[in-house]
Amino acid sequence: MARARAAGWEDQREQILAAAAQCFATRGYTATTMNEVAAACGVSKATLYHYVRDKHGLLAQITAGHVSRLEAQVQAVGAQRLAPEAHLRALIARFMHAYAGARHAHRVLTEDVKFLQPGPLQEVLAGQRRVVAAYADAVAALRPELRGAALHKPLAMLLFGMINWTFTWLRDDGALTHDSLAPLVAELFLGGLPAVAAPA
Repeated sequence: MARARAAGWEDQREQILAAAAQCFATRGYTATTMNEVAAACGVSKATLYHYVRDKHGLLAQITAGHVSRLEAQVQAVGAQRLAPEAHLRALIARFMHAYAGARHAHRVLTEDVKFLQPGPLQEVLAGQRRVVAAYADAVAALRPELRGAALHKPLAMLLFGMINWTFTWLRDDGALTHDSLAPLVAELFLGGLPAVAAPA
């Protein structure tokens, strides 16, 4: 029989993953050591290894967890059964809000996914493809003819180009926040979408 986990085990694991994500995001995955992660978490190295096998395991849990949370946002918006434009606006708003609370994990996902081992890499890439597909479907719901022209996915990728890299320039102490920026992104994308013409 497997030994039951102690109360607070999951909270401690989440704190470790958050601290590791911050280390990877600020120092880089390859430059960060497990000693540094343990120090950032305020735990011994032995305790750290109780929660994760190695640095590869940390990276896998951070990236897979972040993608899983983004997929949960897609599902939550889908459950609302909104009209097409409201659906896409809700997706943008939810993702921008999620990015605000997961800046380090998001940076790790965008910059360090290449260091994942083959199994975890395929899992993360599959999750990312599902998220992109959901956005592409949302674009196609607004402009069905763009699906036939195979433009709905490139347009979804262009939209991600607007929101995925905000961590590189959006300041915590600036006038804009992720939440206040979300409507601007929606207006910019939706305002330009009608101008896109499907090839004859």
